[in-house]
Amino acid sequence: MRTEPTWRIPIGVLLICVWIAVYGVAVARWLAPWFTGWPVLAQLPIYVVLGVIWILPLKRFLAWMETGR
Repeated sequence: MRTEPTWRIPIGVLLICVWIAVYGVAVARWLAPWFTGWPVLAQLPIYVVLGVIWILPLKRFLAWMETGR
């Protein structure tokens, strides 16, 4: 258990915020135009999947934030 604060957590939180912003802009700019004309119920599964995919690469990053490895 950690007894002292570490620099990895605030830097990691900032990098996660940057990642979410970059991912959101990429989805809105390059992917959304392909299916924005579709009915809402057809778009729903796409946005659900895209809303979950962004977190998958963060597993190892979150482990690094906590452990340093």
